[in-house]
Amino acid sequence: MTIKLGIFYILAAFTVWAAAVVVLGKNIVRAAVALIFSFCGMAALYVLLDAEFLAAVQVLIYVGGITILLLFAIMLTSRIASATTRVINDQVVLSAIAAAGLLVGLIYAAMRGIPALSSAPRLPETTPFLGRALLTTYVLPFEVVSILLLAGMVGAIILARKD
Repeated sequence: MTIKLGIFYILAAFTVWAAAVVVLGKNIVRAAVALIFSFCGMAALYVLLDAEFLAAVQVLIYVGGITILLLFAIMLTSRIASATTRVINDQVVLSAIAAAGLLVGLIYAAMRGIPALSSAPRLPETTPFLGRALLTTYVLPFEVVSILLLAGMVGAIILARKD
């Protein structure tokens, strides 16, 4: 077993554990924090796959943006913090069937295998292309979306605050 494979198994176990805490946790704040760990584990797995740009996007967008926005929404909602709130999932049977089907498909794919390529395909360098495109061609839509997200966050804070 190589070092890279050992690191992969450790990161995969960590990511699956964090995802299980997100799905099975009773406390929503702990589930949101576990979601941060799950996203960070996915970013580390992207680094192992030599996809550094995807890892950076995973950290910036999901860990830095989506999860923090989720934590703000949790903390600004007063009903979630009450002790009388019950979490009820009416779709346990349907989700168990979907999970079992996914497990069967994954086991079938793992046993059957994927034929190896003769050599790794040569991929173009996409990170410089995306950087140039975001800062030249798509700079106006990029900034408009950022202002729209900022306005939405400010509006949510104004609506949620107590007068």
